[in-house]
Amino acid sequence: MNDMVTTRTIEAPVSAVWHAWNTSDEVKQWWGPTGFTCPVAEMDVRVGGSSLVCMRAPQEYGGGDIYNTWTYTVVEPETKLEYLAHFTDEKRTKLDPAAMGMPAGIPAEVPHSVTFVDKDGKTEVTVVEKGYATPEAAEMSKQGMDQCLDKLEAALKAAV
Repeated sequence: MNDMVTTRTIEAPVSAVWHAWNTSDEVKQWWGPTGFTCPVAEMDVRVGGSSLVCMRAPQEYGGGDIYNTWTYTVVEPETKLEYLAHFTDEKRTKLDPAAMGMPAGIPAEVPHSVTFVDKDGKTEVTVVEKGYATPEAAEMSKQGMDQCLDKLEAALKAAV
């Protein structure tokens, strides 16, 4: 199996980055790669809770909606989130990534771990996603997450 790991130091305190990761209005500002929007972010961040997020592709990619649920197994405020991500429809029905036309190697369930570490008033965020069957699938996810983190960082700078 291939894991995706990416780390970013964001020029904002942990409290602001944590809030941006877990609050509907803020998630809508950064979830999805460059050019994608997030019209839905129903956040239920608690152990056993399940958030529903949607990224909408730009017209040059067909303009379709891609939904995910994040079902939380660990919530340590301002420190760590662990959740299982699934591709779903808008009603939270789980979908098979291959049947959706996703590239080979993307599993039906992707365990995520997100850590938030204070670095002298900045926040080091590390995202780990496990279980990709191919290095290409893990790399595609890394590229997308890096673009999400770019957008998160820009949204936090704009809020200052």
